[in-house]
Amino acid sequence: MLGRPLNKWLPLHALVTRRPNRLIARYWLQTMDTATDIPAIIAHIRQALDESFARLDAWFDHPEAERQYRPRNGGWTADEILEHVGLTNHFLLILIDKGAAKALKNQAGLDLATELRGYQFADPRLDEIGLHKSFEWMRPAHMEPTGSKPRAEVRQQLREQLRHCHRVLDALPNGEGVLYRTTMTVNELGKIDVYQYVYFLARHAERHLTQLARIRQEHAAD
Repeated sequence: MLGRPLNKWLPLHALVTRRPNRLIARYWLQTMDTATDIPAIIAHIRQALDESFARLDAWFDHPEAERQYRPRNGGWTADEILEHVGLTNHFLLILIDKGAAKALKNQAGLDLATELRGYQFADPRLDEIGLHKSFEWMRPAHMEPTGSKPRAEVRQQLREQLRHCHRVLDALPNGEGVLYRTTMTVNELGKIDVYQYVYFLARHAERHLTQLARIRQEHAAD
């Protein structure tokens, strides 16, 4: 199925529900290199968000000893990673909201059909965001976890952030998200639109899920 063209009558999430995330990314790159299909793009982003946030949420129910285990390399604990993801999402969503508002405002001066002509959502550099240690990432100090935020508060924050992302997509159902681009220096992405920015947020969560899996393996081995 990976090499077959996308059936425009079947939502993408119905095709990829049982596929691992790395196959979702590969399938997406192979099927979305022709006509723009905004509903399928939005479905793909929602799928990535729902899967990543569900797996993050499950970590709050892991044993405390596992969540507070400090890796041998001195890296973050699982609780610190979860706090970091929430912190990062907070700042990303500020920029996403600004971009969405400007995109909607730009409808008055730009022709959406023209902007969508030849539009490409897929970018391998975006999918690389979800691969832990795939490139050097210098994060700002304000996104560093402090360990002072209660676990229940972090969990609630992440759940609300998922709903927030869906609300952004709800507001841009017809391709409006392509009408504004923001510069993203991470992984030399350059200018990305609002849809890509929300997907970036989902891929950042996936990046840390890989890190969490490694912590679990190391904790079990000790």
